[in-house]
Amino acid sequence: MKPLNVTILLFDGFSNMVLACLLEPLRAVRDQVRGGITWSVITPGDRPAISSSGLSIAPDRPLAGVGRADLMIVISGYGFREHATKASSALLVRLGRQADLILGADTAAWLLAEAGLLAGRTATLHWQVLSDFAETFPDTQLSYARFVKEGRVWTCGGASTALDLMLAFIGERFGPALAFDVSTMFVLDAERQGSAGRGPNRLSGKGSAALRRVLNHMIETIEAPVPLEALAAKANLTPRTLNRLFLSELGMPPGRYHQFLRLSRARDLAVNTDLSQREIALRCGFSDAAALGKAFTRHFGYSIGKNRT
Repeated sequence: MKPLNVTILLFDGFSNMVLACLLEPLRAVRDQVRGGITWSVITPGDRPAISSSGLSIAPDRPLAGVGRADLMIVISGYGFREHATKASSALLVRLGRQADLILGADTAAWLLAEAGLLAGRTATLHWQVLSDFAETFPDTQLSYARFVKEGRVWTCGGASTALDLMLAFIGERFGPALAFDVSTMFVLDAERQGSAGRGPNRLSGKGSAALRRVLNHMIETIEAPVPLEALAAKANLTPRTLNRLFLSELGMPPGRYHQFLRLSRARDLAVNTDLSQREIALRCGFSDAAALGKAFTRHFGYSIGKNRT
């Protein structure tokens, strides 16, 4: 996997929810692929940033030590007008030159526009300041969409839209199957919801209805996986149509995703329980610990035992 280097620029008044909705999906991907993603927090003036709820986050490094980034995330919340200074604009321009992709969340689009980074582009931001933004920055096309991907500058509003945008980024960077898997972590707890017989049917808007029916049945039968023919029949599809559905929406055939789902569950159990590898294997539809271990290493690139170190 190609490494991903992320720089997160926090302004005072930022929302903890927005930060979590952008960072936690990346953390989930990092855990799935076992590394390859690093991030660091920076702040204007190298001082701790104070969130809207009063939490303080200290920068990981001084601005002078910031280098190139694959992704720069800018988060601004309350007080954005006070932050729209010449110094902030100069900082954003400098950091922007060093980033392949810039993601502005909440009210960050205001600061990006002030810095000239949105001139001639389409953007969005928190709904409460949409009209003011349109009047202040007429050279930026305002969008009422949940998020906007415009070249190398992507923007969104509050927390839920930030999560949507980050999942879109993960889908483009790491593939739709991993994005879908990460999305489930923020709608339900895989272990608790799986044992309760609930799954992707709760993911309204995530995937087609036919796909959710099949995925729900996969979770319900994870301890005793059923043949693909039975999964297709569950959604009133032919096996060939089922295969096309998975390739279209998740980018991989159903058999491969089925195993991906079982291995992800095995990983969760290895991290969060004291079950033996044999017990985990049986709960995830593998014949024995050796079969699980071999499949796990082949898929993730490391042994299942490393999750317990």
